[in-house]
Amino acid sequence: MLRARPQHHLYHADCPDDWAPHPLAITICRGTEKSVARAGSGEVPMGANETGQMQKGAADMVKIAPSILSADFANLEREIRQIKTADYVHVDVMDGCFVPNISIGIPVVESIRRVTDLPLDVHLMIDRPSRYVEAFAKAGADLLTIHVEADIPEEISRTIAVMKNVGVQVGLSIKPKTPAEILLPWIEILDLVLVMTVEPGFGGQSFMEDQLPKIRTVRQMLREKNPLCELEVDGGIDLRTCRLAVEAGANVLVAGSAVYGAPDIPARIADLRRCASMQQD
Repeated sequence: MLRARPQHHLYHADCPDDWAPHPLAITICRGTEKSVARAGSGEVPMGANETGQMQKGAADMVKIAPSILSADFANLEREIRQIKTADYVHVDVMDGCFVPNISIGIPVVESIRRVTDLPLDVHLMIDRPSRYVEAFAKAGADLLTIHVEADIPEEISRTIAVMKNVGVQVGLSIKPKTPAEILLPWIEILDLVLVMTVEPGFGGQSFMEDQLPKIRTVRQMLREKNPLCELEVDGGIDLRTCRLAVEAGANVLVAGSAVYGAPDIPARIADLRRCASMQQD
């Protein structure tokens, strides 16, 4: 049985189906008008040139991030080498607490880092992620995405600061029942926003089309406040739904079973990229 989430957390319940926004979180997000500047360390955002302008084909180009959650873990090195034409390796980390499943941890990320030059897009579906972000960064993660629901707002801010300090790209994710507005306190300092189009925890679920308006809302927020930030969608992406996600504003597509369930993995990555790019055009 999962332990009850403490009431001071942003989201609280024993089961993901029952999680709902804590009133404090909604108040903080909707009442936030203070502008937060991008960390002024002189770093150039991923995909930008030295002047900070987005290069052609960077944030506006559709990117494919195969999720190894659907890979054959008995032959993980082989499975990762088969996605070398992708843009990211998407690594789902689950703790059995924030989501009702347990997947992989730091040693596996270290092993993956040794067998690929692709950026590691590590999605932390874990409770109180501040405890582990530095370790995952040292293990080789290039991008770490945490969930806004995983801790109180003050701790989310502190965790983001740690992520920037250790030099990884910063992502923030929201679950299907979480409103887009909850991102507002942090949206100007993010490198990626991840909108879940399934309830996190298990692969192979169907795409939730009722999340398309949220994707559009997040894209509009990014246009206004952080146009260099990428918008990733995770859950039920296939040759049909990839078009819906891109039309709504996504530019990074996480695909698990659609990639690893295909007879020809490189061909499926090419098909996803082609279908998504056609919709973008």
